[in-house]
Amino acid sequence: MWLLHGFLVLPAKFVTSSSHTNNWAVLVDTSRFWFNYRHIANVLSVYRSVKRLGIPDSQILLMVADDMACNARNPRPATVFNNAKQHINVYGSDVEVDYRGYEVTVENFVRLLTGRNENGTARSKRLLSDSGSNVLIYLTGHGGDGFLKFQDSEEITNQELADAIEQMWQKQRYNELFFMIDTCQAASMYEKFYSPNILAVASSLVGEDSLSHHIDPAIGVYIIDRYTYNALEFLERVEWNSKKTMGDFLSVCPKRACISTVGVRKDLYPKDPYKVPITDFFGSIRPTEISSDVVNVTLSTIPEVLSSPKPISKPNAQLFYEQFPTKLFQRS
Repeated sequence: MWLLHGFLVLPAKFVTSSSHTNNWAVLVDTSRFWFNYRHIANVLSVYRSVKRLGIPDSQILLMVADDMACNARNPRPATVFNNAKQHINVYGSDVEVDYRGYEVTVENFVRLLTGRNENGTARSKRLLSDSGSNVLIYLTGHGGDGFLKFQDSEEITNQELADAIEQMWQKQRYNELFFMIDTCQAASMYEKFYSPNILAVASSLVGEDSLSHHIDPAIGVYIIDRYTYNALEFLERVEWNSKKTMGDFLSVCPKRACISTVGVRKDLYPKDPYKVPITDFFGSIRPTEISSDVVNVTLSTIPEVLSSPKPISKPNAQLFYEQFPTKLFQRS
């Protein structure tokens, strides 16, 4: 950083013309019943991934149609696992479900996207995105050619979904949108999109089924779908400073792994996905304010310095702190 004609100037590599200022995620499981355990595991796993990468709960809208953790058939109460080895309980103590059970309806989903919430809807249940927001929409459940079922009682069509997203654009509720869906004939759900700045991926093409990955004998049901399993395997290797791109993410599940053919739509998206960091949708944005004011900081007021065994030889030395101290959670 340097002064030019009295103004602070950032180095060129830090300057961007993007209007992207924040990230939001709308994560939806549309299925009920014990045999659909895998759909709840799908959505909770994606929730865990975006939260780990920095999107706060205040900017994640989680819709879960059934409570598998408290289901009477669950041999491990208060847990949901996404693999048979039970490595990670994705229904942890810090999961915040915004819409649960019979609240997960087509009407509530469309109201959430378009901002037409009923009076009295809690702030935590509102998508408060704006023209600077990148929005991730993830859907999982049972679908067909041109529709996605909600709880086996109703369905949303691809045209209704496209119109809801167009309302989002007209009302300046997103800057860029990434649409991700794991269901049978999933690509049919993005066919009708006509709004700008949308990148979309689907677990299967029209006429194809999306398949489950593996079963947990202790539970007796499939516990995750193939596409989401492979997507999560990719996301688990992503950190906040990762150089992975959206282009890399679009190819995470080749047909030999998914059995179905992953569909991608990028004609509405003006950028090259291989030049878009994956954290533009799955991570967080940290706004930085540049000030020319001088702030005096006394090193002796910082606890880490007081307890340091080594004396500070340079009084103006910079101190760096880890944004994500993952080592605190690693097993010794």
